[in-house]
Amino acid sequence: MTPVPALRSNRNFMLLLFGQASSLIGNYTLKFALSMYVLEQTGSAIVFAALLTAATVPTILLSPLGGILADRTNRRNMIVTLDTLSGLAVLAACIALAAGHSLFVIGALLTALSVLGAFESPAVQACVPQMLSRRQLLQGNAAVNQIQAAASLITPVLGSLFYTAFGLRPVLCTAVVCFFLTAFLECFIRLPYQGPAERLPAAAVIKKDLSASLYFLGREQPGILKLLLLSALASMFMAGLIAIGFPYLIRTVLCLSAGHYGAAESAMGAAAILGGLAVGLLNHRLPFRRLYLLIVSIGGCLLGAGAVFLLPSASVWARYLVLLAVFCLCQFACSMFSIYALCAIQGRTPVHLTGKIMAYVSTLSMCAQPFGQILYGALFDLFSNSVHWVLLPSGMLLCIIGFASASFFAAFEHEGRSTQS
Repeated sequence: MTPVPALRSNRNFMLLLFGQASSLIGNYTLKFALSMYVLEQTGSAIVFAALLTAATVPTILLSPLGGILADRTNRRNMIVTLDTLSGLAVLAACIALAAGHSLFVIGALLTALSVLGAFESPAVQACVPQMLSRRQLLQGNAAVNQIQAAASLITPVLGSLFYTAFGLRPVLCTAVVCFFLTAFLECFIRLPYQGPAERLPAAAVIKKDLSASLYFLGREQPGILKLLLLSALASMFMAGLIAIGFPYLIRTVLCLSAGHYGAAESAMGAAAILGGLAVGLLNHRLPFRRLYLLIVSIGGCLLGAGAVFLLPSASVWARYLVLLAVFCLCQFACSMFSIYALCAIQGRTPVHLTGKIMAYVSTLSMCAQPFGQILYGALFDLFSNSVHWVLLPSGMLLCIIGFASASFFAAFEHEGRSTQS
């Protein structure tokens, strides 16, 4: 998980990487503890699901504005300010909890963090190509992905231990420290910045920048738009299968304990880390035109998962182990695909448009995921006694999408070579 020497010597990137590690640990641990607190207070998973769903709406709506701001302002100052505001928001919630109305406070905190995240995510993603050369993008994004995967792997354990031992407010205080530490580290980042040559009203800026980014996607680089849509489609499938299908299959269909699901989740986190590590080790050895094979491999894994439920002689443990292997392979391939796709988009996007295009990446992914979760929630309920009718068609459909996209990936790679030459 250690960045390669070329990246370690990049002071700006290392500061960003350590800052993101601190921010993600604070954020993920906080959300995990909040989920347990809400469940204890209400006894309802639906309440917390509603809070989370409502909190994602500002991110979806405001991400394009966050992208515009990331391209119009000093990105370093922007992320420092946003992490500071995140720390202050959590600190205010910690103080407000003492006055009661805990569910209202938690809902307000999640909404505030969602709003701030809508502006920070495009800015952070736009900083990466500004700090690294084009050849370093793959390794840099792989390092960022590994940090995210590692944070998602260890924070459930940290959140559980801290919350059980100390309660909610100390967890909030820890998150405050993490956000402030992130802002402190980011203060030492040095990025070139040249302010806009013209001063326009806010409405005119939004209209001009959105028109420029849409023209870029529609006319100058339609391949990026197609890649965005393909990534969103893959995100819809995997969000539904991993977030809904995986726990449903283990807990409800196989009737195994929460401990077995927890172990499987940890294995999935490790697979995501290994996917990022594999990208860093391959370092451009996997041609972009072969990226369709990752989609096909995910489809093949799902066919295997569906097939094991067709075997009446397969035991519960055999099915569990097959599911564990299959979904870990899917997570591994998804991790690789997302890094390669993000690098391709960043490499083709000019600096003055990076924030806006990164905002579209986040927005499309977030819009696709709820559809996938709702779709697979309904499908698994409908075919609860014959889940192979969900897994097998999904696998076949992904295989078809993968093979059908082979010509697109080849054309995208050829176009990139032509542009560079």
